[in-house]
Amino acid sequence: MAGEFDGKVALVTGAASGMGRATAYAFAARGAAVVIADIDVQGGEATADHIKELGGEAIFVRTDVSKTEDVQALVKKAVDTYGRLDYAHNNAGLNRGIGTPTAEYKEEDWDIVHGINLKGVWLCMKYELRQMLKQGWKAAIVNTASISGLSPHPADPAYVSSKFGCVGLTKTAALEYAKTGIRINCVCPGPIHTALFDRVEQAIPGAAAAAPGTVPMGRVGEPEEVAEAVVWLCSDAASYITAMALSVDGGQAAQ
Repeated sequence: MAGEFDGKVALVTGAASGMGRATAYAFAARGAAVVIADIDVQGGEATADHIKELGGEAIFVRTDVSKTEDVQALVKKAVDTYGRLDYAHNNAGLNRGIGTPTAEYKEEDWDIVHGINLKGVWLCMKYELRQMLKQGWKAAIVNTASISGLSPHPADPAYVSSKFGCVGLTKTAALEYAKTGIRINCVCPGPIHTALFDRVEQAIPGAAAAAPGTVPMGRVGEPEEVAEAVVWLCSDAASYITAMALSVDGGQAAQ
């Protein structure tokens, strides 16, 4: 595997499946060594093994992104193994209590969703940025937000607020580090065929069948389509782009 990211190192959280796995594969296909992070050991190891089978470089590090010690160990392992960190896709995320209005929402679910979707993104950026600043060369971070972080919808208070927070956090950090050569953006996927999409269907029967009708392009997206946006934002082709919340949604957010 060789390409525009030869000699570079990319870290991807939530890479045991879905958009994270697709992004890990996309980085590897362009020549980057990839550090796979997830709490799902079997899925994360499978992602890394597939990259190695295709001739790429990859390691898996079990990581709970809501825990400081895990994130510190993740970044340290990346640098100890490959000597640098050039790109990060902070993608780990989840949802709980889908379909529950704000007054009925459980505090436990709120804390778990925000712990991964918002605190986890902040912790990852905190330690990724420290390493990238230490290196002193150009680098890029892409966070996974959601169109739910651009346009709210009812009965999903923790997910929506965590994704709005992710967009705001991304833009804040991007402004803070704009002069350092580190670009920070986020992608805002619409309906994408992932395990999270399947769980929405389980919570709200009929949601999957209705989803294409909510998208101007008339279909649900694929993880690979989000992955291509992520690696583009990390590439030199996007060298003048930072603090962007890029919708990858078939036009849904524009309605």
